Amino acid sequence: MGLWDKITGQLIDIIEWIDETKDTMVWRFPRYENEIKNGAKLIVRESQVAAFIKEGQLADVFNPGTYTLETRNLPILSTLAGWKYGFNSPFKAECYFVSTRVFTGYKWGTKNPIMMRDAEFGPVRLRAFGTFAIKVSDAPAFIKNIAGTNSRFTVDGIGDQLRDMLVARFADVLGQSKIPVLDLAGNQDQLGKYVTDKFKMISPPLGCRLST
Repeated sequence: MGLWDKITGQLIDIIEWIDETKDTMVWRFPRYENEIKNGAKLIVRESQVAAFIKEGQLADVFNPGTYTLETRNLPILSTLAGWKYGFNSPFKAECYFVSTRVFTGYKWGTKNPIMMRDAEFGPVRLRAFGTFAIKVSDAPAFIKNIAGTNSRFTVDGIGDQLRDMLVARFADVLGQSKIPVLDLAGNQDQLGKYVTDKFKMISPPLGCRLST
C-alpha cells in the first residue's frame, strides 16, 4: 500500500458498507494496518450487522444504527486492548460487516438417484431438484464458524456445503415420510416442511437459517 493510501486511510473517519453485490455475506472494512480513529462514525444499515475483531478474538457487535466509536460502546474491545481509562487514537481492530438479508434463488439437486423402497413398486430410484434461500441468523457465530478471516465471503463459499446437506436431509426425510411414490408430486409442500424442520437442527452452529 502506498503513501497516499496510508494518508487517505487515516483521514477517513466513517466506517460503513454500501453493498453493491447480490451475493456478499461478509465484508471486511479496508483500513491501513486496521487503524481506526477514536470517535470514528460507524454506520450500520438495515439488514447489516457490524462486528469488531481484535487479534483474532470477536469483540463488540453492532446492530443497525449510527455510532460514535469510543470506550463506552466498545466494552469488549476495551477489555481485550486493556483500555482502562479510554484509548489513544488510532486503535487497531478489524471491522466486519455481515449481511442479514435473505439470499434467494439458489438451486440444489441430487447428483445421483436416491434409492428407496416403495410398498407398491418395491425398490425405486428418485431424483429431486429445488431452490433454497439462506439468511444469517447469528452474525458472530457465522463469522467464527464459516466466514473466518476472509476479506469477502459470498454465498458460493458455502453453497456446495449447503447443497450436500440439503440432499442428505432430503434423503432422510424421503425415507421417513413413508409417502407412496405415486403421491409424492401431491405432497411437495409437506416434504419441504420436513426438510426445513431438519435444517433447523443444524442452523445454530452454522449461524444461518435455510428455507426451501
